[in-house]
Amino acid sequence: MASPEVHHLFHHPIADHSFSADRQTLAVARDNNVELYQRSGKGFALQDELRGHDKLVTGVDIAPKSGKIVTCSQDRNAYVWEPSSNGTWKPTLVLLRINRAATSVRWSPSEAKFAVGSGARLIAICYFESENDWWVSKHLKKPIRSTITSIAWHPNSVLLAGGSTDGHARVWSSFVKGVDERPEASVWGERLPFNTVCGEYLNGTAGWVHGCAFSPSGDALAFCAHDSSITVVYPSAPEQPPKAVISISTQLLPFVDLLWSSESEIVAAGYDCEAYRFSVNPSSISLTGSLEKAKAGRPGLADGREDSAFNMFKQMDLKGKGAKDDTVLKTVHQNTVNTLRVYEETGGEAARLSTSGVDGRVVVWTL
Repeated sequence: MASPEVHHLFHHPIADHSFSADRQTLAVARDNNVELYQRSGKGFALQDELRGHDKLVTGVDIAPKSGKIVTCSQDRNAYVWEPSSNGTWKPTLVLLRINRAATSVRWSPSEAKFAVGSGARLIAICYFESENDWWVSKHLKKPIRSTITSIAWHPNSVLLAGGSTDGHARVWSSFVKGVDERPEASVWGERLPFNTVCGEYLNGTAGWVHGCAFSPSGDALAFCAHDSSITVVYPSAPEQPPKAVISISTQLLPFVDLLWSSESEIVAAGYDCEAYRFSVNPSSISLTGSLEKAKAGRPGLADGREDSAFNMFKQMDLKGKGAKDDTVLKTVHQNTVNTLRVYEETGGEAARLSTSGVDGRVVVWTL
């Protein structure tokens, strides 16, 4: 495996990040602003800043085809940013109609609309009305009972998955007449009017669901929760019990985000400050290792980690003090990983991934 490409942008948490389709532009959410970095040699140089929000920016996403940028914030607003002829970015306010903070935002694959999760127990589905020349929203509400922490689009741009702090991961239809093409029938459903609940799954311990993602085909859903577990659902048919629901509980710290690198592999990362690979199929799921190279005393798996921790405390007890570098983690990220993104695809599978975290780093990994 090739060495990761590490970009230490600043000493400050990154709430979210997104690369442009050509991977020359990097957008990162920092405090109340979004910073735009341009590729410069092997690194990135600050090029511009998107200013408009007056509270913490919680989500940013660059549309691959159009290049438009959407942002959301704890100020309960979202903006769509478009490049203007003079080289600046023109913001357009989106009418979200929410009374709590926006928590996450993602463009649909068709780029005709985007979804905004919120603390108002709803998801805003936003689309452009050309007649009135503005962005409007419709709300997915039922049966959400708490804050939406993550959202993920199905490849058909109609189905949307969301994880929330009520311990559930759900799949809805976000079909908007006049905006979406009628989707083909799938294992999730056939007739899909707006706000149809196509699936609702509870975490085993009712822990917060931090991240969710559809498989590349859209025929499976994975979500991670605060009990350090990953659950994968394989639906069978509309209004029928799932074909399989498999789960793995790990000895690692909780995962914050996850994605499918292929139909048979999931990559998840979070409070352990590194990304782990899981092999998955309808009958089993297993932890296969870390994206980082195995290091002496830190193999990256739970049993090895416990042995490593025991040895560390044993050495500290013998020496009466810790090691000189006891403030430096033996991982590439030095703090919680917040976001996982597909950086480059080959043949419908992820060839490279990018991660960002509380340590102010964006790292590109080769699978």
